[in-house]
Amino acid sequence: MALIITSDCINCDACISKCPNNAIYEPDEEWSFADGTTLKGLISKITGEEIDADAKNEPLSDEFYFVVSDKCTECKGFHEKPQCASVCPVDCCIIDDSLEEAEDVLLQKKAWMHGS
Repeated sequence: MALIITSDCINCDACISKCPNNAIYEPDEEWSFADGTTLKGLISKITGEEIDADAKNEPLSDEFYFVVSDKCTECKGFHEKPQCASVCPVDCCIIDDSLEEAEDVLLQKKAWMHGS
C-alpha cells in the first residue's frame, strides 16, 4: 500500500526530507518520476505502461502536501517503517487502504526507481 496525507496536514515540511523515493511534494507542485530517482527519459513502468520519467505531472493537491502513490514504497528496502509517518507531528501520513500492494511489489518498485 502507498501512504496518503490527510487534510489534517499542517504543511510543516517534516515528511519531505525523510522520503527516500522523493514521493512527497508540496501543495501545488508539479512532480515527475525522475525527481530523486535514477529514472530518466522514456521508461516502462512495472505495469508495462511507457512514460516519460522527466515529464512534469499535475499536482495532486493544491492545499496539502501529497504522496505520489506510484513512487511510494512505504520505505520498504530503506527503513522498517514509513518515515513520513514517523516524523509527522499531526499523524496525517497514513496507509491508503484503497491501494493494496504486497511487500514484493513495493520492493520491485524501489528497485525500478533506484536501479538496485
